[in-house]
Amino acid sequence: MKSRLYFVACAAMLCLAMGANAQMARPVQTFDTSAGPVKITPVYHASLEIEAGGKVIVIDPAPPAKFDGLPKGDLILITDIHGDHLNADMIKAESKADTTIIAPAAVAKTVTEAKVLGNGEKTAWGAWTIEAIPMYNTTASRGPAPGKLFHDKGRGNGYVLTYGGKRFYFSGDTEGIPEMRALKNIDVAFVCMNLPYTMTPDEAADAVKAFHPKVAIPYHYKGQDTTVFKKDLDGTGIEVRLLDWYPS
Repeated sequence: MKSRLYFVACAAMLCLAMGANAQMARPVQTFDTSAGPVKITPVYHASLEIEAGGKVIVIDPAPPAKFDGLPKGDLILITDIHGDHLNADMIKAESKADTTIIAPAAVAKTVTEAKVLGNGEKTAWGAWTIEAIPMYNTTASRGPAPGKLFHDKGRGNGYVLTYGGKRFYFSGDTEGIPEMRALKNIDVAFVCMNLPYTMTPDEAADAVKAFHPKVAIPYHYKGQDTTVFKKDLDGTGIEVRLLDWYPS
Protein backbone atom coordinates (compact mmCIF):
# COMPACT_ATOMS: atom_id res chain seq x y z
CA MET A 1 0.00 0.00 0.00
CA LYS A 2 2.79 2.36 0.95
CA SER A 3 4.58 1.80 -2.39
CA ARG A 4 1.34 2.38 -4.28
CA LEU A 5 0.73 5.67 -2.46
CA TYR A 6 4.31 6.69 -3.13
CA PHE A 7 3.86 5.95 -6.85
CA VAL A 8 0.63 7.98 -7.01
CA ALA A 9 2.28 10.91 -5.20
CA CYS A 10 5.26 10.86 -7.54
CA ALA A 11 3.02 10.71 -10.60
CA ALA A 12 1.04 13.69 -9.34
CA MET A 13 4.22 15.67 -8.70
CA LEU A 14 5.48 14.81 -12.18
CA CYS A 15 2.26 16.06 -13.77
CA LEU A 16 2.48 19.31 -11.83
CA ALA A 17 6.10 19.75 -12.84
CA MET A 18 5.30 19.10 -16.49
CA GLY A 19 2.51 21.67 -16.37
CA ALA A 20 4.79 24.22 -14.73
CA ASN A 21 7.53 23.58 -17.29
CA ALA A 22 5.05 24.00 -20.15
CA GLN A 23 3.94 27.29 -18.65
CA MET A 24 7.55 28.48 -18.23
CA ALA A 25 8.32 27.48 -21.82
CA ARG A 26 5.76 29.88 -23.24
CA PRO A 27 7.42 33.06 -24.56
CA VAL A 28 5.63 35.41 -22.16
CA GLN A 29 6.07 39.13 -22.89
CA THR A 30 5.73 41.75 -20.14
CA PHE A 31 5.17 45.44 -20.80
CA ASP A 32 5.23 48.21 -18.19
CA THR A 33 2.35 50.70 -18.06
CA SER A 34 1.30 53.47 -15.68
CA ALA A 35 -1.33 51.09 -14.25
CA GLY A 36 1.08 48.22 -13.72
CA PRO A 37 2.54 45.45 -15.90
CA VAL A 38 0.72 43.80 -18.80
CA LYS A 39 1.71 40.17 -19.34
CA ILE A 40 0.94 38.67 -22.75
CA THR A 41 1.25 34.92 -23.27
CA PRO A 42 1.30 33.51 -26.81
CA VAL A 43 -0.62 30.24 -26.87
CA TYR A 44 -0.94 29.12 -30.50
CA HIS A 45 -1.39 30.79 -33.91
CA ALA A 46 -3.90 33.60 -33.14
CA SER A 47 -4.70 32.48 -29.58
CA LEU A 48 -3.19 34.40 -26.68
CA GLU A 49 -3.82 35.52 -23.13
CA ILE A 50 -3.35 38.91 -21.47
CA GLU A 51 -3.04 39.45 -17.72
CA ALA A 52 -3.11 42.86 -16.01
CA GLY A 53 -4.54 44.28 -12.82
CA GLY A 54 -5.72 40.87 -11.64
CA LYS A 55 -7.88 40.37 -14.75
CA VAL A 56 -7.42 38.04 -17.72
CA ILE A 57 -8.27 38.63 -21.38
CA VAL A 58 -8.29 35.71 -23.83
CA ILE A 59 -8.19 36.39 -27.57
CA ASP A 60 -9.40 33.84 -30.13
CA PRO A 61 -9.36 30.59 -28.14
CA ALA A 62 -9.47 27.88 -30.81
CA PRO A 63 -7.96 24.42 -31.36
CA PRO A 64 -5.28 23.23 -31.34
CA ALA A 65 -4.37 25.91 -28.80
CA LYS A 66 -3.78 24.54 -25.30
CA PHE A 67 -4.41 26.86 -22.35
CA ASP A 68 -3.13 24.32 -19.80
CA GLY A 69 -1.85 26.07 -16.69
CA LEU A 70 -3.31 29.44 -17.67
CA PRO A 71 -6.24 31.11 -15.85
CA LYS A 72 -9.65 31.36 -17.48
CA GLY A 73 -10.72 34.62 -19.06
CA ASP A 74 -12.62 37.45 -17.42
CA LEU A 75 -13.01 38.78 -20.97
CA ILE A 76 -12.86 36.88 -24.26
CA LEU A 77 -12.36 38.75 -27.54
CA ILE A 78 -13.15 37.05 -30.85
CA THR A 79 -11.96 38.47 -34.16
CA ASP A 80 -13.71 36.36 -36.83
CA ILE A 81 -15.91 33.40 -37.70
CA HIS A 82 -13.18 31.08 -38.99
CA GLY A 83 -12.33 27.97 -36.99
CA ASP A 84 -8.81 29.12 -36.08
CA HIS A 85 -10.40 32.07 -34.24
CA LEU A 86 -13.84 30.91 -33.15
CA ASN A 87 -14.63 27.67 -31.34
CA ALA A 88 -17.69 27.50 -29.10
CA ASP A 89 -16.41 24.60 -27.00
CA MET A 90 -13.10 26.30 -26.28
CA ILE A 91 -14.83 29.60 -25.49
CA LYS A 92 -16.87 27.70 -22.91
CA ALA A 93 -13.78 25.97 -21.56
CA GLU A 94 -11.91 29.26 -21.11
CA SER A 95 -14.90 31.11 -19.59
CA LYS A 96 -15.97 31.63 -15.99
CA ALA A 97 -19.53 32.17 -14.79
CA ASP A 98 -19.26 35.94 -15.27
CA THR A 99 -16.98 36.13 -18.31
CA THR A 100 -17.73 38.90 -20.81
CA ILE A 101 -17.46 38.05 -24.52
CA ILE A 102 -16.95 40.78 -27.13
CA ALA A 103 -17.11 40.01 -30.84
CA PRO A 104 -18.31 41.29 -34.22
CA ALA A 105 -21.92 40.67 -35.23
CA ALA A 106 -20.99 37.74 -37.51
CA VAL A 107 -19.55 35.90 -34.50
CA ALA A 108 -22.55 36.73 -32.31
CA LYS A 109 -24.73 34.67 -34.66
CA THR A 110 -22.93 31.64 -33.21
CA VAL A 111 -21.93 32.96 -29.79
CA THR A 112 -25.25 34.52 -28.89
CA GLU A 113 -24.11 35.75 -25.47
CA ALA A 114 -21.44 37.96 -27.06
CA LYS A 115 -21.61 41.72 -26.79
CA VAL A 116 -21.37 43.07 -30.35
CA LEU A 117 -18.68 45.61 -31.17
CA GLY A 118 -18.53 46.73 -34.80
CA ASN A 119 -15.69 48.21 -36.83
CA GLY A 120 -14.84 51.68 -35.54
CA GLU A 121 -16.72 51.25 -32.26
CA LYS A 122 -15.15 51.59 -28.81
CA THR A 123 -16.08 50.35 -25.35
CA ALA A 124 -14.66 50.32 -21.83
CA TRP A 125 -14.05 47.16 -19.83
CA GLY A 126 -12.66 47.79 -16.37
CA ALA A 127 -9.38 49.67 -16.75
CA TRP A 128 -9.19 48.77 -20.46
CA THR A 129 -10.46 50.63 -23.51
CA ILE A 130 -11.30 48.35 -26.44
CA GLU A 131 -11.49 49.62 -30.02
CA ALA A 132 -12.65 47.45 -32.93
CA ILE A 133 -10.44 47.94 -35.99
CA PRO A 134 -11.40 46.74 -39.47
CA MET A 135 -9.69 43.61 -40.79
CA TYR A 136 -10.22 42.39 -44.32
CA ASN A 137 -8.70 41.25 -47.61
CA THR A 138 -8.21 43.36 -50.71
CA THR A 139 -6.36 40.98 -53.07
CA ALA A 140 -9.06 39.08 -54.95
CA SER A 141 -6.57 36.73 -56.64
CA ARG A 142 -5.89 35.13 -53.23
CA GLY A 143 -9.53 34.39 -52.46
CA PRO A 144 -11.13 30.95 -52.16
CA ALA A 145 -12.91 31.37 -55.52
CA PRO A 146 -13.18 33.98 -58.28
CA GLY A 147 -14.78 37.13 -56.92
CA LYS A 148 -14.56 35.86 -53.32
CA LEU A 149 -12.40 37.03 -50.42
CA PHE A 150 -11.44 35.05 -47.33
CA HIS A 151 -12.29 38.06 -45.14
CA ASP A 152 -14.87 40.58 -46.28
CA LYS A 153 -14.72 44.18 -45.10
CA GLY A 154 -16.90 44.79 -42.05
CA ARG A 155 -17.20 41.16 -40.93
CA GLY A 156 -14.30 40.78 -38.50
CA ASN A 157 -12.50 42.87 -35.91
CA GLY A 158 -8.91 43.60 -35.13
CA TYR A 159 -8.57 45.25 -31.73
CA VAL A 160 -6.64 48.08 -30.11
CA LEU A 161 -6.56 47.61 -26.35
CA THR A 162 -5.44 50.49 -24.14
CA TYR A 163 -4.31 50.03 -20.54
CA GLY A 164 -2.28 52.37 -18.37
CA GLY A 165 -1.51 54.63 -21.31
CA LYS A 166 -0.14 51.81 -23.50
CA ARG A 167 -1.85 50.77 -26.73
CA PHE A 168 -1.75 47.14 -27.92
CA TYR A 169 -2.90 46.25 -31.44
CA PHE A 170 -4.03 42.76 -32.50
CA SER A 171 -4.55 42.71 -36.24
CA GLY A 172 -6.77 39.67 -36.71
CA ASP A 173 -6.83 38.35 -40.30
CA THR A 174 -6.11 41.23 -42.62
CA GLU A 175 -3.95 42.68 -45.33
CA GLY A 176 -2.13 45.99 -44.91
CA ILE A 177 -5.34 47.98 -45.22
CA PRO A 178 -5.63 51.78 -44.92
CA GLU A 179 -7.20 51.47 -41.47
CA MET A 180 -4.14 49.61 -40.21
CA ARG A 181 -1.72 52.02 -41.83
CA ALA A 182 -3.55 54.97 -40.24
CA LEU A 183 -3.22 53.71 -36.66
CA LYS A 184 -1.62 56.15 -34.20
CA ASN A 185 0.47 55.78 -31.06
CA ILE A 186 0.63 51.98 -31.03
CA ASP A 187 3.12 50.66 -28.49
CA VAL A 188 2.91 46.95 -29.33
CA ALA A 189 1.52 45.48 -32.56
CA PHE A 190 0.71 41.80 -33.07
CA VAL A 191 0.58 41.46 -36.86
CA CYS A 192 -0.62 38.53 -38.97
CA MET A 193 1.13 37.21 -42.07
CA ASN A 194 0.29 34.06 -44.00
CA LEU A 195 -0.87 33.26 -47.49
CA PRO A 196 -3.38 33.03 -48.99
CA TYR A 197 -5.44 34.24 -46.03
CA THR A 198 -3.71 37.50 -45.09
CA MET A 199 -0.44 38.89 -46.47
CA THR A 200 3.25 38.18 -46.96
CA PRO A 201 5.93 39.15 -44.41
CA ASP A 202 7.09 41.87 -46.82
CA GLU A 203 3.57 43.31 -47.07
CA ALA A 204 3.15 43.15 -43.30
CA ALA A 205 6.42 45.00 -42.76
CA ASP A 206 5.42 47.68 -45.25
CA ALA A 207 2.15 48.27 -43.40
CA VAL A 208 3.91 48.32 -40.03
CA LYS A 209 6.32 50.98 -41.29
CA ALA A 210 3.31 53.21 -41.98
CA PHE A 211 2.01 53.26 -38.38
CA HIS A 212 5.38 52.65 -36.70
CA PRO A 213 4.65 50.85 -33.42
CA LYS A 214 7.39 50.72 -30.83
CA VAL A 215 7.33 46.89 -30.84
CA ALA A 216 6.09 44.56 -33.61
CA ILE A 217 5.42 40.87 -33.02
CA PRO A 218 4.40 38.50 -35.85
CA TYR A 219 1.59 36.08 -35.04
CA HIS A 220 -0.80 34.01 -37.15
CA TYR A 221 2.20 33.33 -39.41
CA LYS A 222 2.10 29.57 -40.00
CA GLY A 223 4.29 28.64 -42.98
CA GLN A 224 5.87 32.09 -43.35
CA ASP A 225 9.47 33.17 -42.82
CA THR A 226 9.18 35.82 -40.10
CA THR A 227 12.88 36.65 -40.40
CA VAL A 228 11.96 38.40 -43.68
CA PHE A 229 9.60 40.64 -41.71
CA LYS A 230 12.33 41.41 -39.19
CA LYS A 231 14.93 42.15 -41.87
CA ASP A 232 12.52 44.52 -43.64
CA LEU A 233 12.17 46.52 -40.42
CA ASP A 234 15.88 46.68 -39.60
CA GLY A 235 16.96 50.30 -39.15
CA THR A 236 13.42 51.65 -38.72
CA GLY A 237 13.62 51.97 -34.93
CA ILE A 238 10.81 49.39 -34.56
CA GLU A 239 11.76 46.55 -32.23
CA VAL A 240 10.76 43.21 -33.74
CA ARG A 241 10.26 40.21 -31.45
CA LEU A 242 10.06 36.80 -33.09
CA LEU A 243 8.21 34.35 -30.83
CA ASP A 244 7.35 30.68 -31.25
CA TRP A 245 3.57 30.47 -31.74
CA TYR A 246 3.67 26.83 -32.91
CA PRO A 247 5.11 24.73 -30.09
CA SER A 248 5.56 21.04 -30.83
